[in-house]
Amino acid sequence: MKELWKIFSKGLVAENPIFILALSLCPALAVTTTVVNGLTMGLTVTFVITTNNVVVSLVRRWVNPKVRVPVYITSIATIVTVAQLVLQAYFPVLYKALGIYLALVVVFAIILARAEVFASKHGVVKSFADGFGMGCGFTLAMLLISVIRELIGAGTILGMPVFGDGYNPMLMMVLPPGAFILIGYLVAAFKTWNARQERKAALRDLAAKKEAEA
Repeated sequence: MKELWKIFSKGLVAENPIFILALSLCPALAVTTTVVNGLTMGLTVTFVITTNNVVVSLVRRWVNPKVRVPVYITSIATIVTVAQLVLQAYFPVLYKALGIYLALVVVFAIILARAEVFASKHGVVKSFADGFGMGCGFTLAMLLISVIRELIGAGTILGMPVFGDGYNPMLMMVLPPGAFILIGYLVAAFKTWNARQERKAALRDLAAKKEAEA
């Protein structure tokens, strides 16, 4: 259980897909103008990456290494199509808001990367934990970006006004340049946090080693 938690939790902060690995930045710039859009995209990617990891793990022993990438892409495209049909049938407004970026989930680097780097080499349970952790990390990043952008750029959260009538929204925050600047600051914050955690871990290990020697 401890090992599964370690696999899952690394995607939240230590190897966050957006803030640390800098993968799939296009949706982070394009669809995070509102919390609803950002959360929907995050949950969609979580579903796709988790399901695809499980599928790749199940078929990894029967896939010829020479054709593994086309197989992975076919699996991802099938899962994304299912997600698109569900959104189109039950949430047409969100489906329209996400637009072309929903179809582009097929080529999101983070999904193919986890299939190649992790799922193709591990069992189903570990692959599920890895995909779900990376998906949750992606969703948290999208949610954080969209909350800040909607709050500052429109003065609302989930479409509900937060500030009074006198608030003057910062238009740049709902435009791609504003998102790019915001992501830059958040990347710096996450990098700083990880560096501090690594230093603390190194000091703990050093202290434990000295204690053992004593």
